[in-house]
Amino acid sequence: MSKELDKLFPLESFIHGSYIDPKICDALIEEHKTSDEKKPGATENGNVDVTQKDSVDLICGAFPKGPPFTNYFDALQIVLNEYQKKYKEVGLLEPFHVRQNWKIQYYRAGGGYKVWHHERNGPGKISHRCLVFMTYLNDVPDGGTEFKYQKIIAPAKKGLTLIWPTDFTHTHKGQRTRKHEKYIATGWFHYRWTDEYIANEFFSR
Repeated sequence: MSKELDKLFPLESFIHGSYIDPKICDALIEEHKTSDEKKPGATENGNVDVTQKDSVDLICGAFPKGPPFTNYFDALQIVLNEYQKKYKEVGLLEPFHVRQNWKIQYYRAGGGYKVWHHERNGPGKISHRCLVFMTYLNDVPDGGTEFKYQKIIAPAKKGLTLIWPTDFTHTHKGQRTRKHEKYIATGWFHYRWTDEYIANEFFSR
C-alpha cells in the first residue's frame, strides 16, 4: 500500500485501500452499460427511494463466471489478503467468501447513497456479512465516501478498492457529486459457512 493510502487509512480506522488494474474497472463499466438487466437501486430494506439512494444497479451472481467478473474477484482476493495481513486477527477467523449477490452501481450526477447507513443491519444472510468491499470504477473528483466516526473521506479514484467492517462502527454515505457520473462495484465477504451449518446452528434452536 502506498504511503498516501497509509496516511489516509491509519491502522486504527480498520479501513484498507489498494488499487486494482484500471482495465478491470473499464470492463465492469462496459458490462453495466451493455446489460439489459439493470434496475433501480434499492436500500437495505428493499425499497426504491431516490431521496435516500439514487442509483441504477446491475446485480451480479455470487459465483462469477468468466471475465471480467473472475478477473475482478482475483484482484479482490489480493486486496482481501492484504487486509488479513494488516489485521492479523482477521486471519484467525473462518475463511471468507462472497455469499450474496454483489452489484455494479451507476450514480448519475446528483445521485448517490445519500443517507448514513452501514452494511450489517438485519437478520438472515445480512447478519453474516463480515467485511465490505467497494471499488471505484472511475475517477470522480467530488464523489468519494464519507465515514462518519472515522472522520475519513475516501477519494473516488479509479481502481481504488476499499475493505472495511460491516457494522455500525463504520457508518458511511456517498458524497453527492453535482457534475460527474460515478460507477462502483460493491458487495460483502461472509464467513465460509454452509447452508446446512447455518440451518443447524441458528434455526434449529
